[in-house]
Amino acid sequence: MKRLFVPLVLALTILGAAGAHAATLRRATFAGGCFWCMQPPFDALKGVSSTRVGYTGGDKANPTYEEVSAGGTGHAESIEVLYDPTVVTYEKLLEVFWKNIDPLARNAQFCDFGTQYRSAIFVHDDEQRTLAEASKKALAPRFRLPIVTEIVKANEFWPAEDYHQSYYKKSSFRYKLYRAGCGRDHRLKELWGESPH
Repeated sequence: MKRLFVPLVLALTILGAAGAHAATLRRATFAGGCFWCMQPPFDALKGVSSTRVGYTGGDKANPTYEEVSAGGTGHAESIEVLYDPTVVTYEKLLEVFWKNIDPLARNAQFCDFGTQYRSAIFVHDDEQRTLAEASKKALAPRFRLPIVTEIVKANEFWPAEDYHQSYYKKSSFRYKLYRAGCGRDHRLKELWGESPH
């Protein structure tokens, strides 16, 4: 009985610690055009536990990539970020978000056009809304044109199909070809005066 008791206590302690860590994680959701391109900068950020790409902002349940990319679902290609606020702040996530989008493009990002490629910050609570609005206001004087990125309440997030998850790792050559062909990095450098995160 004693031999069983020690491993059982140890296992319960480990599970308890993992559960406590999971409880500290918070969620952030952003749309910045092609979701393949939004995953690398957040994956590289210390304090980000995981990311997944998907669709949100519309009304269609269980949308497919084909439905969203055709337009008409109301959804935008998006990224959901799980992060540890004791390691990385929401303000830092916002900074990474802004520097990886064109905030002046309405219903488009780089070579992709349509509401499904709009830029948006989907806020999960009042604190996120306050911080998002403050960051948008702080950036406004930087540009001659208005920032058109939406700040809206988060709703249901529908994960994209498996082949879209971490596409930049699974199909790195195609990903790099698309990114270069879309002119994303060139435009980001024009906007922010530096290489993207």
